[in-house]
Amino acid sequence: MNDLTYCLLVTGANGGLGTAIARYFLSKDEHCYVYLGVRANRDQAEALVEEFEGRCAVVTLDVTDQQGWKNALKSIIADGRNVNVLVNNAGYHNDQLMAMMPRDAWDGVIDSNLNSVFLGSQAVMRGMMQQRFGRIINIASLSAIMAPIGQTNYAAAKAGVMALTQSLAKEVARMGITVNAICPGYVQTSALDDMDPEQAKAIKKTIPMRRFGKAEDVACAVFFLANEEASYITGASLKVDGGIF
Repeated sequence: MNDLTYCLLVTGANGGLGTAIARYFLSKDEHCYVYLGVRANRDQAEALVEEFEGRCAVVTLDVTDQQGWKNALKSIIADGRNVNVLVNNAGYHNDQLMAMMPRDAWDGVIDSNLNSVFLGSQAVMRGMMQQRFGRIINIASLSAIMAPIGQTNYAAAKAGVMALTQSLAKEVARMGITVNAICPGYVQTSALDDMDPEQAKAIKKTIPMRRFGKAEDVACAVFFLANEEASYITGASLKVDGGIF
């Protein structure tokens, strides 16, 4: 990529999108080191560690826990490294109509998708300021722009991620730190595995490219925004959606 050595921390790194992002960096930049932030399930992350031996490691991280962030970064620093690229990818959705939505469904989605971005970005900020370089890339969602029925919690959280991205980008722009968001549309990961074939067919008809995206499509966009050549891009929200909107 360039002369910089990238130390990447990807949250939600045991999922399809998280592992795809990590794999893309490891494949494209032989000098980077990747930390795979996971909370419980570790099988996919550990398989990646075996595949790219000596170039990545699993770090235990509950993205909703401030102390968890401190502990994760402490262990990374103990390895002699400092995170200069953070990918806030962790999160989940719990779709329900708002009239019937229990409070824990609201709180859980807001906590994992929005509060986690606040905690993670704040946790890496001091180190990035000291390095006078940093990349924070937040995985938002097309739902933040085109909020669907049944996703008041998820759409609100991801819209908050986009607003946080814009505001934080202005705060740290003069320190060599960029903050950007990516808004994936329908991406073929395990989240879509249970979709009814007829429903999938109907959705594809609404996508100008007539297909679902691949995890690698999002990973490529993350890689670009981390690159030095993207140093004049900050506060942006990049759609990766096949042209839906």
